Amino acid sequence: GANDGLRGIDPGLVRSNLEKIIAMLQEKGIIVVFAGMRMAWNLGPGYTSGFNQVYPEIAAEKKLIFMPFFLEGVATNPSLNIDDGLHPNPQGYAVIVNNLLPFVKQALAEVAKGQGVEP
Repeated sequence: GANDGLRGIDPGLVRSNLEKIIAMLQEKGIIVVFAGMRMAWNLGPGYTSGFNQVYPEIAAEKKLIFMPFFLEGVATNPSLNIDDGLHPNPQGYAVIVNNLLPFVKQALAEVAKGQGVEP
């Protein structure tokens, strides 16, 4: 995900790897809550655009519960990141948990309806 993007890994390979992980989970009947990642423009608009399309496309194709951006409200806020500017601090993680909670609740509602988990 994000580390692949920071390393400039081809978006097609990122997509393929994510699809393999999702397939393994779904084969076991696991509901996937898929949190998207976005890349900064430092690798150029072509790369960034290609990378940023991977997550929403997979989510739509696989009909996943989708949180568009895992670091929403955190990524560009220095007060929510450690000194490296990339990784959230405890307050940043609190924002992430709060943002992620509705998607987890959606997954739990599906489980309550008997979907997604093998006995």
